[in-house]
Amino acid sequence: MASRPRGNRLRRALLTALVTASVALPVSGAARPAAVPAPAPAVLGPLGAATPAALRERYTAGRDGIRAAERMALRHGDRQRAASLRAMAAPGRHFLAFDGRDGGRTAEVFGDLSRARRIAVLVPGAGVDLDHYGRLRRGAEALLGELGGGSAVVAWLGYRTPATVSPAALTAGRADEAAPRLTFFVRELGASRPAARVSVLCHSYGSVVCAEAASGLDVAELVLYGSPGTGADSAAALRTGATVRAGRGAEDWIAGVPHLELELPFATVGFGTDPVAPEFGAEVFDAGDGGHSDYLEPGSVPLRSIAAIVAGEAGRHA
Repeated sequence: MASRPRGNRLRRALLTALVTASVALPVSGAARPAAVPAPAPAVLGPLGAATPAALRERYTAGRDGIRAAERMALRHGDRQRAASLRAMAAPGRHFLAFDGRDGGRTAEVFGDLSRARRIAVLVPGAGVDLDHYGRLRRGAEALLGELGGGSAVVAWLGYRTPATVSPAALTAGRADEAAPRLTFFVRELGASRPAARVSVLCHSYGSVVCAEAASGLDVAELVLYGSPGTGADSAAALRTGATVRAGRGAEDWIAGVPHLELELPFATVGFGTDPVAPEFGAEVFDAGDGGHSDYLEPGSVPLRSIAAIVAGEAGRHA
C-alpha cells in the first residue's frame, strides 16, 4: 500500500512541473530574441567518401551559408545573431551542414574527419540554438582534446530543441521530429568513414532523441548522460546493437525528475525508467560529482569516462 501514495506524489510532481512549464513558457519566450530570418540552405549532394577534397567542398558550402545568414541577420537588425554567425564563419571552423532558420540546424566537425579512426556525435538537449551554441562547441572541443589524435567530434544540432523550461521538454514531440534526421546523418557519416568506430553521445533531452533513433543507428556505443529518461522501459527496448551506457553526476538536478510516463488527454508526459537504474539495464559509467552542464568539462571525471567509451577503452573507467 505504501507504493500507491508515493506513485501519487510522483504524478502530482509531474503535473506541477507541467503546469509550471506552461506558465513559464510565455515569460521565457518573451525574453528571447524574435525569430531571425535566414535563407534556405543550398541543396547538398551526398557526402560520399570523407576525402579532404570532398570535405573541403562541404565546408565551403557551410561557410557560404553561414555568411548569407549573417547578412540577413544584419538586415533584420539582430546584431547578436550576426556576431554569432560571424564567429561560426571564421577560418578553421568546419560545418558539414548549416541552416540558419528557426533557431538553427548545424553539424560542426572538430578534428580531421578524413583521418578519424573514432568519431563521436554529440546530440544536445534543451535550450541549445544558434544564440546558445557556445556550450555545445566547448564540450566538443574538450572531448576532442581528451581523445587526442585519430579522432573527430561532430556537434550535431540537427533539430529544433525545446526550451529548457517548456511543455515541449516534457514530451517526445521534438524527439519524434529529430530522430529521422539523426538517423540519416549518422548513416551518411558512417558511409563516409566505414572503418571508423562511431559513438553517439546524448545529453539530457538529447537522450530522448537518441532513443527514438536507436534502432536505426549502426554505431558502437549509445551514451546517455544527464537523461530524464528515454521513453523506453529498458535498454533492450531500444532495439539497438550498440552498447547502451548511462551516467549521471551526483549534483545533477535531473535526478529529481519523476521517472514515469503519464498519459494525459493531450500528450504523454515524462520519459519513464531512469537510464542509470539497474532495471533499465544500461552499462553505468562514472559521471563524477558534477551538475547537469558539467559532463564535458575539461579535466572532469565524466569527460574521461566518455572519452574512454568513445575510444573503446571503457574498462579503464568502469
